[in-house]
Amino acid sequence: MVGESEAGRDQMALVTFDDLELKMEKDSVFDRSLLTDRVKELMGRKVRIRGFIYPSIMQQSGITEFPLVKNTQCKFGPGGIAHHLIVVKMQEGASAEFTVRPIAVEGLLSLRPLKGYDDNTWAIYHIVGEKVE
Repeated sequence: MVGESEAGRDQMALVTFDDLELKMEKDSVFDRSLLTDRVKELMGRKVRIRGFIYPSIMQQSGITEFPLVKNTQCKFGPGGIAHHLIVVKMQEGASAEFTVRPIAVEGLLSLRPLKGYDDNTWAIYHIVGEKVE
């Protein structure tokens, strides 16, 4: 890709967790020097990504904030890999329904590292969710 026009930046990017992959191990601390060109390109863009609602959510409907994980084996917190998880906060008036099936989230992707009680980075990415399917 030679360059991206402003119109291209406004279009929704279809991404996978592989696009967000960093050279991080489980139970580690995020460092901005780990960001890839692909991740930098996606920051501040509207994206659509598929994943799973982390099963610790205790409600079935009206969910406004949840961890979206790469797969059902991903851990959130100790033992987890921070780039396998995105914290989703739905925009005003939008919500999700709990399911064990894969979902697609659409929204604005940003970098917002979340430090856990063990001082390791538990999540790196954040989405302001517009829609969940």
